Amino acid sequence: MAPQEESKLVTATDETTTAPEVAEVEASGDEEDVDAADDANPSGSASATKKKKKKKSKGKKTVSSAVAAAAAETLPKEVIDDIVKQNPALASELQGLDENQISELVRKMKLEEILTGMSSGGKNRKDMASYKFWATQPVSRFDEPEVELPDGPIRPTNPEVVPTEGAALLEGFEWVTVDLMDDAQMTEVYDLLTGHYVEDQEAMFRFNYSKSFLDWALKAPGWLKEWHVGVRVVTTGKLVAFISGIPVNVRVRENTIKCSEINFLCIHKKLRSKRLTPVLIKEITRRCNVEKIWNAIYTGGIVLPKPISTCRYYHRSLDWLKLHEVGFSPLPPNSTKARQITRYHLGNQTKTKGLREMKIEDIDAVHELLARYLARFDMAPIFDKAEIEHWFLNVDGPGRERVIWTYVVEDAAGKITDMFSFYSLESSVIGNKKHDTIRAAYMFYYATESAFTGSRKDLRVRLNELVADALVLAKKFNFDVFNGLTLMDNALFLQEQKFGAGDGQLHYYLFNWRTAHINGGIDSKNQPDEKNGSGVGMVML
Repeated sequence: MAPQEESKLVTATDETTTAPEVAEVEASGDEEDVDAADDANPSGSASATKKKKKKKSKGKKTVSSAVAAAAAETLPKEVIDDIVKQNPALASELQGLDENQISELVRKMKLEEILTGMSSGGKNRKDMASYKFWATQPVSRFDEPEVELPDGPIRPTNPEVVPTEGAALLEGFEWVTVDLMDDAQMTEVYDLLTGHYVEDQEAMFRFNYSKSFLDWALKAPGWLKEWHVGVRVVTTGKLVAFISGIPVNVRVRENTIKCSEINFLCIHKKLRSKRLTPVLIKEITRRCNVEKIWNAIYTGGIVLPKPISTCRYYHRSLDWLKLHEVGFSPLPPNSTKARQITRYHLGNQTKTKGLREMKIEDIDAVHELLARYLARFDMAPIFDKAEIEHWFLNVDGPGRERVIWTYVVEDAAGKITDMFSFYSLESSVIGNKKHDTIRAAYMFYYATESAFTGSRKDLRVRLNELVADALVLAKKFNFDVFNGLTLMDNALFLQEQKFGAGDGQLHYYLFNWRTAHINGGIDSKNQPDEKNGSGVGMVML
């Protein structure tokens, strides 16, 4: 039961919403309501306010359902087929049915259920308007004709028409640039994400990004302060929304494009229904366009128009008993707690000869090895040496929590032949009396000369050796679980290293760039595709 990741460009609620309309709706409510919710309980929702919400939304749900049902009735077969194809979680639920049965079932579903691939009532379920909003943006559509078009921009660029200022917000709210060099403002972003960012479907877990993690993730080489966008309540100065971008160079097949990597879109829970999301997206787009950046890459756990790839989450228990006690790992039928603990037991020592932690002197070698390894995939970042240092080299400092672990293998001749890395991202455990945090390690980038010097079987053997050592090291540093996706060559080691399938998908999206679908490392049965592998070589935080 992995925490389902919400879209990092969380879907909009109304295609026709403008910035003034958003502010008008927001300002019409009590701004103090937001503060009152915080005072009432840690989740940020006072019971009195909840009652008000229910009364207001009663009629709205009926209209939304009717609109969604009508829209689903008109979906042509090819669109339904494409949606099912792009969403393995939904496809797996429809296995064994013929085409007519699938079409009939999908048309009976509310459109928001089709787009998310989740059951009705899921926390990440979005309404019909999200689909409408994205139909106005330069992204690939589900109903595009099946013709092969060359890779390239969807919408032409014109620097002369980019507004120099953000759309005006009406009384009550204002745009701000969040200065993350100011510790107080970094704390504000941390507090907003801690209380209001991604939760799993059952509201049992929530990502808990540390200040050190945010410092690492949001201050990559070339970062721009203007791409850290916030919305504040004018009267109180309270930060109630945030979205960020960092500059990245991404190779998509034969093309290298300058992108912004969009992340951490977060809106205070009390404002989720107030149509603020599309305005945040438009504002970060405007700020990127000002810098002549016209493309973006982002990920999400829900299906939007239109994923270029889909990967599946996998999890390897390191402390199975703790994961079971917090409700993350169920006890399988016909097993016992003792058997599960034994199954996931790890030794205390690594086995790869020449394995050591990365040092600053290794930057050139790691840069060269990783560049060659990532060139094997259809989509991958292009790192320069400054980015290698930033993303992979641990930097200690007072009050700084460790975020990244990178190891290299040095042979007898002093050559770096392998490298692997993982980063730390904790999740808060909500409402558990015994544990309040899950320490999760996430597989980051890796590379090995075995990809060039041997067969695919040799690569499989080497990756299993390296990942086995990564698990031992993660356990040594008191991580509870090791997470990964079906990207890169992960399909070659997931099963052997006892990773279990999660219930979440991660969809990759490109803004204003068209390309054919890229294999995400899962087959038609939603299992790791060892035969074909994955074309995704980009890890998103």
